[in-house]
Amino acid sequence: MKSTWRQGALAFCAAGTLGVASGTAHAQSSVTLYGVVDAALLYTSKSLNTHTGANDGHKFAMVDGASSASRFGMKGVEDLGGGLKATFVLESGIDISNGGFGNSNGNMFGRQAWIGLSGDFGAVKAGLQYSPFVLSLISTDPRDIAYFGSGAVLYVDNVLVTGLFNQNAVSYTSPTIAGFQGSAMFGLGGKAGDFQSGRQYSASLKYQSGGLLVTAALYSGNAGGTAGTPIPSTVPFTGRTIGAAYSFGNLTVKGSYALYKVSGSFDNRVYGAGASYTITPAVEVDAGAWFTSDGNDTANRSILAATGLKYFLSKATTIYGQVAMVHNHGQMNTGLSINGALHEGPGTSVGTTVGLRHTF
Repeated sequence: MKSTWRQGALAFCAAGTLGVASGTAHAQSSVTLYGVVDAALLYTSKSLNTHTGANDGHKFAMVDGASSASRFGMKGVEDLGGGLKATFVLESGIDISNGGFGNSNGNMFGRQAWIGLSGDFGAVKAGLQYSPFVLSLISTDPRDIAYFGSGAVLYVDNVLVTGLFNQNAVSYTSPTIAGFQGSAMFGLGGKAGDFQSGRQYSASLKYQSGGLLVTAALYSGNAGGTAGTPIPSTVPFTGRTIGAAYSFGNLTVKGSYALYKVSGSFDNRVYGAGASYTITPAVEVDAGAWFTSDGNDTANRSILAATGLKYFLSKATTIYGQVAMVHNHGQMNTGLSINGALHEGPGTSVGTTVGLRHTF
């Protein structure tokens, strides 16, 4: 009886050993849940009534994402061997003020939903994804595309989410060669008999060496397509940008130029510059200014200026305060915040936010 038990135990251990060995022979994979939760109190000295064009007066509200968009997602990677990896991302926007969808095109995974392969050849992705144009703008914004008082407000003010969340898109990003890296994306409209309907394409080229980054990108998008979203994501526009960033020590300086040529609307040229400085490991300050001029009529112009202070309670939790001013001239309607104050009327408007941000 003891001999039978011993033989069974040995067989069980051997099977376990073979299982472990077999497991190591297969590709390794992992899935990570991640997200951002960001809420703030917003005050603005004016509030534009978008229906009448009148000033509705002071505004005090709770808003989602004054520093960055609230969101959650899943990302995964599988090592296929030989340097080849399979990757995916599914990311949903959240409106923290009411628990609904927000900061996306209104769909469940409206921020990102793509699958791809990466290796020594670079990376290929297929699905809903950011355009190279948007990624280029993010890398050279002095306030890291804060949802209050940054180049992000100007972007969404001009073209909504076009270029941010590109549907039916296929992209390729090259490996870095001598500091250079290129990226290209093509979005298919998918409408039978009309190849141009909903078609989107974008490309970028960047150079990075030490603390220096230089980037340039373009975007072109048509209206239409077959895939509808609650928030339009194929506003017809042409975009161009060039920018640079340089970091030395605790200081990072950035500057950029962007063109948003919207069909039947403004032909806006945006010049932005600013810097961020890490005072201590727990305290960071930044500031930026953006001048916008309408190429169709230079009487339409605006200047947006903002500064912010972040205090890191931990690696994951931050409290922050921001102050911004915008002055609109002519028909320009540049706002202060993506959420809660996307458009402002003529004259000067001032706003401030105090918020809490947590990442996981």
